Amino acid sequence: MADFKLMSYGVDARHARAGILSGTYIYDAEQLIGRSDYRSTIGIIEGWTTAEALIGHALDKGGHAAVGEIGSVNIQAPLLWPGSIFCAAANYTDHAQAMARRSGRPIDPDPRTLGIKPFHFMKPPKQSVVGPYEDLILPSFGKNVDWELELAVVIGTTACNVSVERALDHVAGYTVSNDVSVRDPIFMKRPNIPETSPFNSDFIGLKGFDRSCILGPYITPASQIGDAANLGMKLWIDDELKQDSNSSRMIFSAAEQISYLSERVTLLPGDVVLTGTPAGTGAESGTYLTRGQTIRMWIENIGETRNTTR
Repeated sequence: MADFKLMSYGVDARHARAGILSGTYIYDAEQLIGRSDYRSTIGIIEGWTTAEALIGHALDKGGHAAVGEIGSVNIQAPLLWPGSIFCAAANYTDHAQAMARRSGRPIDPDPRTLGIKPFHFMKPPKQSVVGPYEDLILPSFGKNVDWELELAVVIGTTACNVSVERALDHVAGYTVSNDVSVRDPIFMKRPNIPETSPFNSDFIGLKGFDRSCILGPYITPASQIGDAANLGMKLWIDDELKQDSNSSRMIFSAAEQISYLSERVTLLPGDVVLTGTPAGTGAESGTYLTRGQTIRMWIENIGETRNTTR
């Protein structure tokens, strides 16, 4: 069966359609398969149990719905309006070690030895998503805006109380993401709130603001990604390599995160799980984004994004 990637294309998000990238050609998904629900990538993901085979077989027959070669169309975020966006915090060994060194404290032990479970927060899906080549508008209220390259998991079938061993059976595919974050101390530690208070941090200000989640450029189906626990990951700011790591450095694997989340909330097709960021963030060096910079991200077997800040 032919390899392919899912994507969205169109002049803007409002007019975007689902596309299939095979080789260097992009095909219109609705025309390729002849199904109106394949007009959007969320429609494809919601029927993922049959969609992957249908697309593969249509491409094998020599699809006649080619839109053009890659580079000839405007590529939008592969999922323009995900169901829910769950984000893992402090989930890479190299990042945790770098942050410990930055703050002058001892490196924390493996959280597993302390009985600690994965920790997630959420981004508002309709307001957060930024396409792979769109400008990234920095929030006006934050001065210290950081980058966080992450491997994102796209859920393909409903997952409720699933085991770690079966968790990846519910994954449609993977894409590149950036959990854009504000690091200003006022949001990390709210003024006049006791240190021991559970309401000490402002997660809306830190993580949940408008256009805080870059996604793209494609969704690589899980069956075609290779080993998702061993993917190279890189991020550049103005061509300076900042993050250079591998998904193998996750503390809690994608499967463990899906299993843990599914015990607390039913994961639905089109939900996205950002699995954490490796070392090399701005917070580790005290260097943050400014307007006019280029953020370039790459994850092995998925693709590369390029966004300009303004």
